[in-house]
Amino acid sequence: MPPFRTLLKSVFFLGLTALLGGGAWLVWESRAPAASGPGTVLFEIEKGQSVRAVAESLKLRGLLRKSRPFILLYELFYKPRNIKAGEYSLPIGLGARETLEALLQGKAYLHPVTVAEGLTAAETFEVFINASFGTKDSFTASFANTSEIALIDPQAADLEGYLYPETYLLPKGISSAEILARMVSQFKDVLKSAERQRAAEIGMTLREVVILASLIEKETNRSEEKSLVSAVFHNRLRIGMKLDCDPTILYALKREGPFEGPLQTKDLKFDSPYNTYLYRGLPPGPICNPGRASIEAALHPASADFIYFVAKREGGHVFSRTLNEHQVAVQAYRRR
Repeated sequence: MPPFRTLLKSVFFLGLTALLGGGAWLVWESRAPAASGPGTVLFEIEKGQSVRAVAESLKLRGLLRKSRPFILLYELFYKPRNIKAGEYSLPIGLGARETLEALLQGKAYLHPVTVAEGLTAAETFEVFINASFGTKDSFTASFANTSEIALIDPQAADLEGYLYPETYLLPKGISSAEILARMVSQFKDVLKSAERQRAAEIGMTLREVVILASLIEKETNRSEEKSLVSAVFHNRLRIGMKLDCDPTILYALKREGPFEGPLQTKDLKFDSPYNTYLYRGLPPGPICNPGRASIEAALHPASADFIYFVAKREGGHVFSRTLNEHQVAVQAYRRR
């Protein structure tokens, strides 16, 4: 065999041996860390972080055996795809290739944050802040932007009443403005054309429906009572009777500053347009952010002629048609 062909053949086999050896090395070094086990780890990639820096961070967190195989895998098979910034939930026990692919998918971890029904905006902000999202100042600034509800409620001075209570799945770093925009969007999904048509049928604006729903929300958390409470308020509004809703006074007092309660007799005379013991009709705005059941109750009051209700100590309410019936109920449940 000519020397040149012999040399070429030798070079080929040497190259193939090196390639196979290198591939075997890469596969071996890309295996999962020795300390693998069940569970997941939250791993954050900062904006602008290089692949090399990501690899080093993964190694420091014990998610990679070595950083170099991770970098080589990226350079050989995945470049120029980008690893996006964000927080990722990585299963423990992945090899370098599986870890790289999980990060390249860009599916950032979403934190669940549950906002209960009936919270005020200020209380809602605290829920998010306690979950490490946003600041009081950033939420307060975004809260004043009513552009998203201008068509629903052109009179709104802020977003109170329109921050829909729900469990939200949020990526780390989302802004306060984005969070509130999601909540308003969720509210809009609830108040569809059928609800808007129903509001017109009962002679109410959408703003009035939301205000009434917020009163119902604060008066009872029992789903079976909401339409009855709604009936009482609708009946009172129809005959021009004051609503006498305690939660409106609590809201008015809290607007002025910290107030722990309970309500005292003197508080019933607190001069505020939100005080429905002093002023007839609905208060000037929502007093909390109501859920779907309270909105439905505001739109569909029970067919009942109740005018009064009193809370029972063991929970729930007693509903009455006349003042005499109501006074008897009040005395009975006060004694208890």
